[in-house]
Amino acid sequence: MTGPFDKMVGDARAQFDAAPSKPLREAWQGMGLADIRSDLVRRLGEAGIDEAAVEARHMLNHVLAPATLAEALADPALVSWQRVAHLADLAWERLQRKPLSQVLGSQPFWTLDLAVTPDVLTPRADTETLVEVVLSRCEGQEARMLDLGTGSGAILLALLSERPGWTGLGVDLSGEALTVARGNAERCGLANRAAFVRGRWSAGLERAAFDIVISNPPYIVSDVLAGLEPEVREHEPALALDGGADGLDAYRDILRDVPEILKRNGMLAFEIGYDQGVSVSDLVRAAGLSGVAVIRDLSGQDRVVIGYNGENR
Repeated sequence: MTGPFDKMVGDARAQFDAAPSKPLREAWQGMGLADIRSDLVRRLGEAGIDEAAVEARHMLNHVLAPATLAEALADPALVSWQRVAHLADLAWERLQRKPLSQVLGSQPFWTLDLAVTPDVLTPRADTETLVEVVLSRCEGQEARMLDLGTGSGAILLALLSERPGWTGLGVDLSGEALTVARGNAERCGLANRAAFVRGRWSAGLERAAFDIVISNPPYIVSDVLAGLEPEVREHEPALALDGGADGLDAYRDILRDVPEILKRNGMLAFEIGYDQGVSVSDLVRAAGLSGVAVIRDLSGQDRVVIGYNGENR
């Protein structure tokens, strides 16, 4: 005859045996936290993951919270088997090259912490250049923004977080991405100034309705997609990556309507690939925008193209 404790132990054993991460759980049995951390860093490195030590620290901080890693290393009582099992589950997913943002469910961007799923691109640090450019060139207290291909809502929400008088509309063809974006607006306390609609770029939107149009559209050449890192190739939406035969299809589509939906002297800001500064600038000029410029990111790569609907700024 078995009692409640025996059942609890049996359930825990069954869960242990069924877990995909069982090899890690077994390997880490009896190990202290310092040895587990070292083993995790080694495994991540052997899997071809850059910055293995940094990623291991992020996973450890995630499972140990609210305790810090330093506190847990100093006090073994803070490291329960449940936390080790949780770490093993996360690590197993990451070792399959699932992006860390999807493993943890969120990604820092600007000053925000945004939810991330396989339905959206992981917000990249390089994209913060676009946020900086818009903030530095648009200082008005009030503005209405349009974010085309909003994805997680990262760019739109970062800008709204810095400008309390601004409002924004995010458009995406993916209904699943819009669900993530709306959730992020709520998460960041910005839902009262951010709206989201499903659509293809700016089709059907009001003429001369926006002071600022921003976009980080798909710009990767189709033939290059197969050679991307597995985190991107296998786990991020192709809809947000594939820019066509020359990587410029989305820019052409967007620029057909931008002169109509931008207010007089309104600004357009595109994120671009590192080798697209000249080609995207030419497209923006051909669309009739003025004051066209290319801005580099912190690594010195071309990252943003801007233009104005009106006088040369």
